[in-house]
Amino acid sequence: MGWFKRKTEGIQTSTKDKKETPEGLWYKCPKCQTVVTTEDHMRNYFVCDRCSYHERLGSEQYFQLFFDDRKYKELDKKIVSGDPLEFEDTKKYTDRVKSTQKKTGLQDAVRTAYGEIDGQKTVIACMDFAFIGGSLGSVMGEKIARAIDKAIKLKCPMMIISKSGGARMMEAGLSLMQMAKVSAKLNQLSKHKLPYISFLTDPTTGGVTASFAMLGDINIAEPDALIAFAGPRVVRETIGRDLPPGFQRSEFVLEHGFLDYIVERKNVKEEVAKSIRLFMN
Repeated sequence: MGWFKRKTEGIQTSTKDKKETPEGLWYKCPKCQTVVTTEDHMRNYFVCDRCSYHERLGSEQYFQLFFDDRKYKELDKKIVSGDPLEFEDTKKYTDRVKSTQKKTGLQDAVRTAYGEIDGQKTVIACMDFAFIGGSLGSVMGEKIARAIDKAIKLKCPMMIISKSGGARMMEAGLSLMQMAKVSAKLNQLSKHKLPYISFLTDPTTGGVTASFAMLGDINIAEPDALIAFAGPRVVRETIGRDLPPGFQRSEFVLEHGFLDYIVERKNVKEEVAKSIRLFMN
C-alpha cells in the first residue's frame, strides 16, 4: 500500500465529510469530479491526479508521510481537556469532548511526536481537524509547549502542522492564552538557535493563524489551502464587497508575502528535510 498504513480492516479514504474515512473502493474528487480507485488515490498521497486537489489528512497520515520508515515516538498521549468554566451550549463541553474522543479515537485536537526526517531528528506537532475543528484549547497549548521543550532538549527543529478553525470557544479566555503561551515558547526555541517550521494546511484560520502559525522561520503551505484570520464569508459581509478570485488561498497569501513557498504533498518531506539541513548546518 506504499506509505500509508491501514489501522482498520477494509480500504478507506479520507474525505471532507464528517466521516473522515468511509469505506469504499472508489474516490470521487470533490473539485473536478474525477473518479479513481481508493488505492490509487492513497498511492498518490490523497491528491487528485487530475486537478491536484489535496484531500485533508489527519495527524497519523502526516506522521507516516514525514517520519523515516514511518517510525515515531508519540509525546504526552494522555493529556485531556478539563472544564474549568463548566461550559454548556447545545450540550455540556465535557460530553462534547467525550463523544468526539469516542468518534475520532483521538484525545484532543493535536498530537505531538518525534522521530527522524531524512535522518535528522525532528519534533512535530500536528493538528486533527476532525477533533472539534482542530480548535486551539488548553490541551493543544500545553502539548505544543512540551513538544518545544523536547525539541530544545534534543537540540533539534520543531515543526507545527496547522489545520484549525481557530480558538476553542468553550474554553474562552483560557483558549486565547494559548496563543501567547505557544508564541513565548517558540521564542525560547529561537534563543536556543533552533529552527521552527510552520506548515499550513487546509484550513488554517482564527487564533492559530493570528499567532504561532505565522511565526515560522520558514512558513510553507499546501496548494489551495485556506489561510486566514476571519473566513472569506465574514470578510465579505463585513466590508460589503466581492472578494478577488482565490482570496485567502495559499497562492494569494504567497503573493502577498505571508508564505515562503507552496509545496505539493509528494515533495513536502524532501523540501522540509532540505530546509532543516540548511538551518542546522
